[in-house]
Amino acid sequence: MFSGIIEELGHIQAITPLPEGFRFTIRASKVLGKTKLGDSIAVEGICLTVTKKSWFSFTVDVMKETIDRSALTDWQVGTKVNLERALRMGDRNGGHQVSGHVDGVGVILSHTDEGIATRIMVQVPETLTRYMIEKGSIAIDGISLTLTKVLKDRFEVWIIPHTKKHTTLMHKTVGKKVNIEVDMIGKYIEKWTSPHHE
Repeated sequence: MFSGIIEELGHIQAITPLPEGFRFTIRASKVLGKTKLGDSIAVEGICLTVTKKSWFSFTVDVMKETIDRSALTDWQVGTKVNLERALRMGDRNGGHQVSGHVDGVGVILSHTDEGIATRIMVQVPETLTRYMIEKGSIAIDGISLTLTKVLKDRFEVWIIPHTKKHTTLMHKTVGKKVNIEVDMIGKYIEKWTSPHHE
């Protein structure tokens, strides 16, 4: 489980194709502290398992299911990525509960400066907006954000200067893909209230 509060920006150091998957080596520093093999790190909001670690990088393997549900096929050597270690018991949770299990891919439609903030509109499948509410939570590339507007097939968030500086979101120009994870509470409520729920 993650909070959606990004700890640092890493970058893709190497990409190795695998049968039905990829192996990524990611340059990092802060998230390597106390990280062990088998630990989870959210990379652009995708929960991945550390399979190898050095002083300056860690390696993860990505399977077809993750490739099909996320925007990681856009990653190249040098691509900057948001990184967050899994929460520990007793940690402060300044964001919201983020599982690192991406629900789908969105596309950046616009960036609009509003004083110190930037308003970003993201297009997503209608199957995802059903779980969104104004002032609810959303994770974009692993970043916990507040929804300020929800329409049929798109939503809006506002980005403060700290988030601009410490995440990859402002590097995502119009037309770029982003990983989307909706608030899991909405999915649970839908399942519990479904007439087919047993």
